[in-house]
Amino acid sequence: MIIMRNRSKKPSPGSFSQRLQKARKWKLHDLRLRYQLMILFLLVSLLPAIGLGYLVNWTVSRVLEHQAVDHTLQLITKVNQTLDSDMENLQNMTYLIGFDDRVRTFMQAGAAGEEDTYRLKQYLQRYTTLYPEIAGLLIVGADGRYISNELYARTPGNLTQENWYRQAEEAEGLFTIVGQPSGRNLTSHVNYRDNEVVTVARAVVDPDTERTMGVVLIDLKLWTISKAARDVKLGRTGYLTVVDREGRQIYAPDEPYVSRLPSEWFAAGDTGAITRQVDGRELQLIYADSSFTGWRTVGVFLTKESLFEVGQIHFYVICFLFLVCMLGLTASLRLSHSISEPIRLLMDDMRRTESGDLTVRHAAVRGDEIGRLGRSFNRMLVELRRLIELNKRKERQKREAELRSLQDNIKPHFLYNTLDTIHWMARKKGADEVSEMVDSLSKLFRIGLSKGGDVILLTDELEHIRSYIRIQQTRYQGRLTVDIQTDEGMVDGTGEIFVLKLLLQPLVENAIYHGIKARRGPGRIEIRVRTEGDMLLLEVSDDGAGMEPERLEQLRQKLINPLEAIERQAAEREKSGRSYGMLNVQSRLQLAFGTEYGIEIDSTPGEGTRVYVRHPLLHEPPAFQMKEEDQR
Repeated sequence: MIIMRNRSKKPSPGSFSQRLQKARKWKLHDLRLRYQLMILFLLVSLLPAIGLGYLVNWTVSRVLEHQAVDHTLQLITKVNQTLDSDMENLQNMTYLIGFDDRVRTFMQAGAAGEEDTYRLKQYLQRYTTLYPEIAGLLIVGADGRYISNELYARTPGNLTQENWYRQAEEAEGLFTIVGQPSGRNLTSHVNYRDNEVVTVARAVVDPDTERTMGVVLIDLKLWTISKAARDVKLGRTGYLTVVDREGRQIYAPDEPYVSRLPSEWFAAGDTGAITRQVDGRELQLIYADSSFTGWRTVGVFLTKESLFEVGQIHFYVICFLFLVCMLGLTASLRLSHSISEPIRLLMDDMRRTESGDLTVRHAAVRGDEIGRLGRSFNRMLVELRRLIELNKRKERQKREAELRSLQDNIKPHFLYNTLDTIHWMARKKGADEVSEMVDSLSKLFRIGLSKGGDVILLTDELEHIRSYIRIQQTRYQGRLTVDIQTDEGMVDGTGEIFVLKLLLQPLVENAIYHGIKARRGPGRIEIRVRTEGDMLLLEVSDDGAGMEPERLEQLRQKLINPLEAIERQAAEREKSGRSYGMLNVQSRLQLAFGTEYGIEIDSTPGEGTRVYVRHPLLHEPPAFQMKEEDQR
């Protein structure tokens, strides 16, 4: 008893690495065509769209940011121009007041009386009447005396000791913007708070002594400045604010994001844009300095508000990209399906054909390359079925020919040995003609049988036809003349040439029975054998009756497909028909060597017939040559 056991094979240590290596070898073309097309279409359609969307977002963000900065700077410039205009008016006003004789007289000697004081107040009242934005106007002499319609000292202290007075005096007659007052010994009848006015001053200098004669002070109502800035809106909650050189606010809205803007926040330069974090909020500050007042007008707004419009554009771009992606995905699915589905159907038809079903037909309704491929596939199947049927018919004919050959070649040695015996008996009795005819017949059978081979030497074929002609000449007694011509060296043993056996005999037989026999008087047959390149040409011509054009055309049509013609004649029992031998030669030539070889025929009624045979030039037996020992 033999016992067999199966042992489970443990996975080798390298199996995982091998699988990993196989996975790494995966390539795009390993996918199905439909998925390859989908990936390709998506890459072609979506990547440019995404890139374009990103570029549009980036470009729009930059453009809107620059536009916002430029627009804000333009607003700030307009506000600065308005403020500069107001300050220039105040500067001109201080010049006019400082050069007035009555004011200079008051600064030097004081008022002469109540009437002079009243007139000087009237003079100052004109300015406050013409310019309602003035909150107060004050003239202070070097000795501390002052005169004003709206302003007065809180305490009896000397006003020349005030900071604003010293600032104006230090300016040496130049217009000075003091800013919002703080802690000064002045008040007004209206009682303006310090953050409701802006103070400017100018010292009046004696041109002869260059000593300060006094100071002209003007309080400007803050609404004059705010009216230029308060109506400006930056985004939803942004605003404009005005600060002095130290960062103190000149104007700000009621609830500003930042109470003080330090000067160190801003870079050196008249204009710019910065971003700062204040109380957890990111603020964008766009500013521009006034060259006249030295004030800085700043636009303050939240960064997220400045990006609101950009966010809207981003939203629209994202929606557009989503729509493009959906359309691209749908289009890629449809297009890949329209291309891959016909190919899949064609592949299914090919698989059915591979299984042996040649009745498959592809429904090629498209007009593109796939449709043309399907129609070519259908034509290929039709041609393939035709070739298979033709091959089956040829094999059947070959088997029938072999059977007939076996039937005809029964005891071949007994036949020509018997003819040899008759030949020697005739010579012994002195019947030379009978002896010669029997000898020719014996050679005819011996060469015709040729030990069962299909190909013989050209010299044997010519000897065979000579034996056949001697028999026929004996029969026709001088009515038949035959001339055989060959090229030099073809039959003298210098070179062996092989041909199909029984090639000339059917042609000569047709020439005798259908040409010479049908004419009056003797006839002539010419046989010519020559070479031309790699072709062996055999020509059989006679001067017999010839053929009518209709008969010649029928014979030529039969020579195109000799096998069908032979089968048709066999079915109609016309084996002895006029063209049977010639059709047999034609079919054997084409079966052995191909359709480029075979017979051509030409004939003229009353003049004769000429038959041409194209045969390959063979210097050795072909592969299909049958040996006698192979038949045994």
